[in-house]
Amino acid sequence: MAESIVLFFKSLDPVIAALIATLFTWFVTALGAMSVFFFKKMNKNLMDAMLGFTGGVMVAASVWSLIIPAISMSEGTGFISVVPTVIGFLAGAGFLYALNKVLPHMHVNFKKVDGVKTPWQRTTLMILAITLHNIPEGLAVGVLFGGAAAGIPEATIGGAVALALGIGMQNFPEGIAVAVPLRRMGLSRRKSFFYGQSSALVEPIAGVIGALAVITFTPVLPYALAFAAGAMIFVVVEDVIPEAQQNTNSDVATIGFIGGFVVMMVLDVALG
Repeated sequence: MAESIVLFFKSLDPVIAALIATLFTWFVTALGAMSVFFFKKMNKNLMDAMLGFTGGVMVAASVWSLIIPAISMSEGTGFISVVPTVIGFLAGAGFLYALNKVLPHMHVNFKKVDGVKTPWQRTTLMILAITLHNIPEGLAVGVLFGGAAAGIPEATIGGAVALALGIGMQNFPEGIAVAVPLRRMGLSRRKSFFYGQSSALVEPIAGVIGALAVITFTPVLPYALAFAAGAMIFVVVEDVIPEAQQNTNSDVATIGFIGGFVVMMVLDVALG
């Protein structure tokens, strides 16, 4: 089954492959958002475990699918070989830091607003918070597909598929994390679902941009991979882990994180 999926993506144009893969990650977000048709609230321990799983997947994806390939494909030896990865990583983290400071958004569990002051409704701010999470995820998938199409050994279709699967799995709780709180705030089920799934619509856009950028400018691939990794690590440290640890029973979030890391690591090794 896994080999068939990889062969299918190999037969596609890389931009189309990136689009399909990131549409899949959006679809899983929509599945998570559909929970509002069945529940108005979500068990707190379960939600923390799923958020921890999200963090584990994102960290493992950053290391196995992005940082290690970025270092491997960089020219030179010793310190020189790691410079492109360091530059890209810092640029990605800096980009998300700047967006975090400028773009108004509400933390799901913190119930506080970051970014510039705005009269926007809480609904809009909550959607923007998850949208920030999804930009580097879509970008990472697109960059890997573009690198594989460029014939770079360290960027494989299998690795890109593994990354899309891992991100898809952790997008399920993100869909819940947007839709369920909106339902509790009084929105209808349909509106809560609509806003929940729309938070991931940025992923296909970022995926296509990432694939096009790498295909057009192949030398930027190590920087692009590290950029996506830096952005994802920033999101994990700034939002995902702190939000998962808000409950008094933080062990479930920690166990979820370890589970997510292991799942993503296995996917990357098995398919990449």
